[in-house]
Amino acid sequence: MQEQTESIKLKIRSALQLGRALRFVWQSAKGLTLVNGVLIVVQGVLPLLQLYLMKLMVDAVTAGVAAPDKGVALRHVLLLVGFMGAATLFTFLIRAIAGLVGEWQTYIVTDHMNDVLLAKSIEVDLEYYESARYHDTFHRAQREAPSRPNSIVNGFAQMGQNGISLLAIAGLLLLFNWIIATILLTAVISGAAVRLRYTGKMYRLQREQTSMERQAEYLNSMLTDCSHAKEIRLFDLGPLFMRRFRDLRRKLRKGRLAIMRGRSIADFAAQTFATATIYGSYAYVAYQAMWGKATLGDLVMYYQAFQRIQGSLQGILGNLAGLYEDNLFLSNLYEFLDLKRTVIEPVHARPVPQPMQQGIVLNHVSFQYPSGTRKVFEDISLTIRPGEVVALVGENGSGKTTLIKLLCRLYDPTGGTITIDGIDLRQFETKALRHEFAIIFQDYIHYHLTARENIWLGNTALSPDHERVIAAACYSGVDEVLSALPHGYDTILGKLFTDGEELSIGEWQKVALARAFMRDAQIIVLDEPTSSMDAKAEY
Repeated sequence: MQEQTESIKLKIRSALQLGRALRFVWQSAKGLTLVNGVLIVVQGVLPLLQLYLMKLMVDAVTAGVAAPDKGVALRHVLLLVGFMGAATLFTFLIRAIAGLVGEWQTYIVTDHMNDVLLAKSIEVDLEYYESARYHDTFHRAQREAPSRPNSIVNGFAQMGQNGISLLAIAGLLLLFNWIIATILLTAVISGAAVRLRYTGKMYRLQREQTSMERQAEYLNSMLTDCSHAKEIRLFDLGPLFMRRFRDLRRKLRKGRLAIMRGRSIADFAAQTFATATIYGSYAYVAYQAMWGKATLGDLVMYYQAFQRIQGSLQGILGNLAGLYEDNLFLSNLYEFLDLKRTVIEPVHARPVPQPMQQGIVLNHVSFQYPSGTRKVFEDISLTIRPGEVVALVGENGSGKTTLIKLLCRLYDPTGGTITIDGIDLRQFETKALRHEFAIIFQDYIHYHLTARENIWLGNTALSPDHERVIAAACYSGVDEVLSALPHGYDTILGKLFTDGEELSIGEWQKVALARAFMRDAQIIVLDEPTSSMDAKAEY
């Protein structure tokens, strides 16, 4: 009972969200969507034309057998054959154009969805990146976002084409026998119902397995990523991690195969019923023709109409099931896009004081990470005046780096206030506030870009060729190292790409320090900036 209730809820939610998916498609490629619609209508009508031309040709051949003037009859038949050939060539042409438009639209929609996904990932607060639940959500969104919208586009296109063909041909079938039409519809619906049922099961299973999938991907990255290569070999950890990876993949595979096995059995039963229905209908049509209640042309036309309408019905219901599946899985993307910011921008932002007059004041500040169970620090008060150099010394885990995150408003305090010249940080626009900080974290980033870009990223408002790039490198003590590289400052750092040059850890740290010096900031924050440098460089 609970499973049925959950399945109904999923269907309702999927139907409500389908409009959102269509808006994504429309916003990314309006013109191509309109062109696609026209091509769908044309492709939907063409099968009826081909059926009717086939009927006319067969009847013409039948009449020509008994006609006294064979030449006139033959010319009539050949004319109809020519029309059929032209209709077929036109069908191929429209299909080729539709394929090209579809591919073009697919690329545009994919790029648009990737843009949406990346924009949201840099918008969400740092809090989410430190939550396992967020990473599960992001993993599901990444898995579905690139392919599902395109699948929805193709599904709607095929459903529209099949729908128009069905409406055109259904008139012929209903005129022949409405009972057969009803039986055929029932047979096809049964197959679609099977797919809908097992799609819901697969969706729920994949949500349950997200954490396990990420663990498997983590093990895979450790075995293949260069940052883990030394320790993996030194401690002979490869076999251990491979065993764990295989065990996780086996568990993932076992659950999915169980669902696929059940769906295959149900599919076979539905197809058996559909096949018996279709061939029973064929037998009835043949019986009618034998008793002279239909012409030979009618027999051929209805025979092909049965095939076309059965294919169109299966296509439409299959498309509906596919759209349900795509939209159901696309809800993973919506779940990610609907994440709300916790660091809220002020409605009426105040300008950051330039220059600061009174400095930074922490007034009884406390903080606890949203996913944590203990406070990192409690009731901290501190004043930093303009021009002062302040060193924070403490044990690992005492909250030094966390304090930096609060100063930059990557988080808000859970208690107390932080002010600049008496103004609460929450009254500043976050972008403007962070521009006043030049920071090098202890877990600084190794950008696999050129040496020049690695430093320039500290202030992208300037040109990459700005003289401050060299000045910052000199100030951090890395200019001599970078100048000696094969292409100087235009050398790619790291071994991830061709012709890249690796630096030592200490040299990387100097590059990061130069990046911090690039910013024209009022506050410079250095989080263990010399931890990887030799004694001379540190001095």
